[in-house]
Amino acid sequence: MSSTVPVVGIIANPASGRDIRRLTTHASVFPTAEKANMVVRLLAGLGALGVRRVLTLRDKTGVAALVLRAVQTQAALGGRERWPQVEFADLPMTQSVADTHAGVAYMVERGVSLIAVLGGDGTHRAVAMHCRDVPLLTLSTGTNNSFPDLREATVAGLAGALVAIGAVPPDTALSRNKRLVVRCVSGRKRGHEEIALVDLCVSRQRFVGARAVSDPSDIHALFLTFAAADAIGLSSIGAAWAPVARTAPHGLQMTFADAPPAGVPLVAPIAPGQIGTVWMTDCERLEVGQQVMLDAVYGTLAFDGEREIEIEKGETYVVSLDWEGPLTVDVERTLRFSAARQFLRERAAALFN
Repeated sequence: MSSTVPVVGIIANPASGRDIRRLTTHASVFPTAEKANMVVRLLAGLGALGVRRVLTLRDKTGVAALVLRAVQTQAALGGRERWPQVEFADLPMTQSVADTHAGVAYMVERGVSLIAVLGGDGTHRAVAMHCRDVPLLTLSTGTNNSFPDLREATVAGLAGALVAIGAVPPDTALSRNKRLVVRCVSGRKRGHEEIALVDLCVSRQRFVGARAVSDPSDIHALFLTFAAADAIGLSSIGAAWAPVARTAPHGLQMTFADAPPAGVPLVAPIAPGQIGTVWMTDCERLEVGQQVMLDAVYGTLAFDGEREIEIEKGETYVVSLDWEGPLTVDVERTLRFSAARQFLRERAAALFN
């Protein structure tokens, strides 16, 4: 086990599960109180196995305030449960994704052993841009949730603690993920680079607008790191034709017609409560290291379901697939390894003796 005192970071995106797609689809709202409750359950799991310090962020929506109240209440009751000390980073709040970027950088600089992330695909992408090789404990609280796990936070906290204290070796507990790298090679934004953890969509929409890709006819091309058969979101389109596992040594690249009857019709759940039909004209494997030049001369680029870049005249973009995505905790594998060696029993005995 690690000889240093482990510190765990927690990023709980206050905006996840509350975007405009609640108006355009039948997605559930993920309330502030439940996010705070999930953080509290994480604290219980982390603290039970010896994590004594947690770093997290302040926000203006109430998540941090509710967590602080729960921590104070627990302390007033005599600390019957072993919770970590919770420290709130003293950082400016913009109520934008910049808070996540700055928060993750802050945690990495302070040597956290692990970052627990509560959010959807977009939140995890924002964290992955700055987490370097600090592993992520992923928890789903967003709209499209192909990348993070839908899992009880208490259980995730136990697994995260086992990783943070070094009880389970990294080669067992952690998995490396694929990512898509998109780079502008000509035009005004030349040199600009972005990543996607699940999907890159080349949209026919000329403007970013409300960001979400909600109209199937807007989809010109898709690039996917993986396509789980039970996925929600744009990756479900790839799964409708050729499912690709996270561990597969390749991804997918697909192109689509703007209207029938050209192409093969594919039906997929592109958002909660929204079944869309697209007309596929081509589908190929995307190999690791392969560079593909995007053929779009206008439109927008959407990363993990959200449009971010408007393609301007003279701009050319290249996309590639690699294995440089974030490390993530495999909760089931970690707990199975621990159970086989009775780590939980041994750790509990050590803490209470």
